Amino acid sequence: MPRDTSIQSILIIGSGPIIIGQACEFDYAGSQASRSLREEGIQVALINSNPATIMTDAVTADYIYLHPLTPESVEAILKKHQDDPDLPTLDAVLPTMGGQTALNLAIECEKMGIWEQYNCRMIGVDTAAIETTENREAFKKLVVDLGLSVAPSFIANSYLRVKKRRKRLVFR
Repeated sequence: MPRDTSIQSILIIGSGPIIIGQACEFDYAGSQASRSLREEGIQVALINSNPATIMTDAVTADYIYLHPLTPESVEAILKKHQDDPDLPTLDAVLPTMGGQTALNLAIECEKMGIWEQYNCRMIGVDTAAIETTENREAFKKLVVDLGLSVAPSFIANSYLRVKKRRKRLVFR
């Protein structure tokens, strides 16, 4: 796929605090994405609330913001980049490198109209795809509609429902 030359700068949303033994893959993925984008000549801004991550190392991104992962922080960064002539306007946001935290924040910003207000488009995923994959029933239906197999499953809201339905599940 050819490079989209309209994208000159990208905001990467980090994953926030990392519990030892969990989510380090997002830290690694984000730092590698930043590195690859910079090799392509794209300027990278990074927001993450966790200073103890390789993502926030000074060599990882062109602009690093250690701020809470909130819509207000994202908007402040976008505004700063829009208003300051010494900073690039952020053309796109890449939320897929920060796991669930970044995806949730991206959806919240989308619903608040922040991306549209600052002419910053989401790349790598869209809100509809995130919402489909978050909804287990909708995702299962999509996979089945594509003609693929899925493990037997059902939504259970109580232990009794699980106990009652468990006998009817067939594993293949």
